[in-house]
Amino acid sequence: MDEKDRALLNEIQSNFPVNSRPYVVLGDRLGLSEDEVINRIDQLRKAGIIRRIGASINSRKIGFVSTLLAAKAPEDKFENFVSLVNHYDGVTHNYLRRHEYNVWFTLISPSEEDKTRVIRELFDKTGVEILELPARKIFKIRVDFKF
Repeated sequence: MDEKDRALLNEIQSNFPVNSRPYVVLGDRLGLSEDEVINRIDQLRKAGIIRRIGASINSRKIGFVSTLLAAKAPEDKFENFVSLVNHYDGVTHNYLRRHEYNVWFTLISPSEEDKTRVIRELFDKTGVEILELPARKIFKIRVDFKF
């Protein structure tokens, strides 16, 4: 990464423009053309530095429910379980842990009923035990990585 990549990453994570041509706006801020911004983002994505670009929405404020889930996926079911979990649109994070509960993931659903349905489907399709760990108190911490 060069200094322009670092500046671009800083702008994307904290000041992404809500605009019909956001890459033009980013380019104007950084002295780059729209094509240069798009190409740099594509290269950063291919390098695994950028996973995704998307909005962070407060799901509760729009009536959705979310929960943290932990699963005991045995080695012989692990790949299938993780693949199935990742298939659901509402899964926002999915991590391997060195623990009895070795797969931890978050699920955002439009309703309690949908959340329960997804958890039941995962269990019914895989037989993997899933523990629900709903938040009792929400802490939102802003994290900006300075590049």
